[in-house]
Amino acid sequence: MDLNSINAQIATAVAGQPAASSAAVSGAGSNFASSLDAALKAVSQGQAQADEMQKQFSLENPNVGLEDAVVAMSKANISFAAAVQVRNRLVQAYDQIMNMPV
Repeated sequence: MDLNSINAQIATAVAGQPAASSAAVSGAGSNFASSLDAALKAVSQGQAQADEMQKQFSLENPNVGLEDAVVAMSKANISFAAAVQVRNRLVQAYDQIMNMPV
């Protein structure tokens, strides 16, 4: 997942400016973009951790139990589903704004 391109698209949508000048985004836009970036990184980290726990369990690591691996995978699945819902809401809001009569 390329977070830089996502942030550039968000900066463009928030500021209404080209992605090349995304540094000129207002404070609220950059806070939103950094918050979204941090959330996506947390989702990615959770999935990587779940994958590693699953791998360690399948390698029969005595420090990793089945319940730990299953809980980590469930957490990663829930956080990914939440991120997809946030993305869907952002796209829906963008579509509604673009369809507003001017």
